[in-house]
Amino acid sequence: MQITVQELNERIHQGKASYIVDVRTSAEYASERPDIAMLRNHPNEFIEHLDLPRDEEIYLICRSGRRSELAQQYLRSHGYSNTINIMGGLLAWRSAALPVTKTPGMFPIMRQVHLVAGALALTGALGALFWKPEVAWLAVLVGAGLTVSGATGFCGMAKLLGSLPWNKLEETP
Repeated sequence: MQITVQELNERIHQGKASYIVDVRTSAEYASERPDIAMLRNHPNEFIEHLDLPRDEEIYLICRSGRRSELAQQYLRSHGYSNTINIMGGLLAWRSAALPVTKTPGMFPIMRQVHLVAGALALTGALGALFWKPEVAWLAVLVGAGLTVSGATGFCGMAKLLGSLPWNKLEETP
């Protein structure tokens, strides 16, 4: 089952949505998220450890709706019968002008990916033109990685960047 962000917002205001799970990485969640009081972060890579009632409605959201759809498929195959994917994810939430919480100074992970991928591709192209032709392989590898990411929804560079110290949440005592 899928619903729109407007439908989710309506259900929240009617008190009908108790379990809303954001399956993005912790860094993405910390950077920006829908301003929903009962929203909890549970990254997709740990979805098998989700500990919520299997018979309750669980709303799943991510950046665009793809990762939450994958989480939904996984959870349904493991006994969660009432999972609901939020179509369009955070992008649709923002587009509908619904409230978001942003952490000042946090640089969203996908912008980091764009910055690094662009810099690597540019370095490969310019290096091949002005230094050694073999450096062009750098641009080819970045292009291949972006193609795989676009086709599958898995971005290895985002995972790698997400593990760096500045993308880790500070633990509060």
